[in-house]
Amino acid sequence: MYQLIFQGGTAIGSAFFGMVAEWVGTPAALGLAALGLLLGLATAVRWRLRTGEQLDLTPSAHWPEPAVAIEPGPEEGPVLVTIEYRIDPGRGQEFIRVMDRLGRSRRRSGATRWGVFHDAADPGRYLETYIVGSWVEHLRQHERVSVAEKELQERVRSFHVGEVPPVVSHFVAGALTGPESSGKSSNSG
Repeated sequence: MYQLIFQGGTAIGSAFFGMVAEWVGTPAALGLAALGLLLGLATAVRWRLRTGEQLDLTPSAHWPEPAVAIEPGPEEGPVLVTIEYRIDPGRGQEFIRVMDRLGRSRRRSGATRWGVFHDAADPGRYLETYIVGSWVEHLRQHERVSVAEKELQERVRSFHVGEVPPVVSHFVAGALTGPESSGKSSNSG
C-alpha cells in the first residue's frame, strides 16, 4: 500500500504541478509545492499518526500449542482457526465492538481473512474465524502473540459465559500426513 500510494502520488503530483507550471511558471509551481510540503509538515505535527508505541509488544507466550492428532506439515494450509464463544445475548453489540478490535489485531499478526458470525438459531452463540496462510505461519502466531494482544483477548473472553472455555478448532487444507495416509497427496476445495 505504501508503494502504491507513493508511486501514484508521484505520478499524479507530477502531472498536477506540470499543469501548474504551464499556468504560472516553473518558479511559482516549485514555490507552491514547497508551501504544500510545509503545510503537510504542520498538519503532521498537529495530528500525529498513532504508531502503537503505547502497546506492549513483548511476546506473552500465553497461547497453548494447538492440539492435533496428526501434525500437519509446515507448508500445509491455509489454516482455518475457529473459536466458539457463548455470550449473554444482551451484551452482543458490545461484544462485537470489542471483537472488531481483535479482528484488526488478528490481521496484523498474519490472518488473511477474519470474521465473526452469529448463530441465527442460538442468540448467545458466536463463532470467530480467521485464516492463516500455512501451518508454520499459525505456529509463529503462537510464538509472537504480544502482551497487548493478550489483554485484548482477555477482554473478549470476559464476555464468555459458562464453565467451559471457548472452543478453539484448527482446520488445515492440504495433504493428509500420518499413518492413515496412503502416501498420495490430495487437495480438497
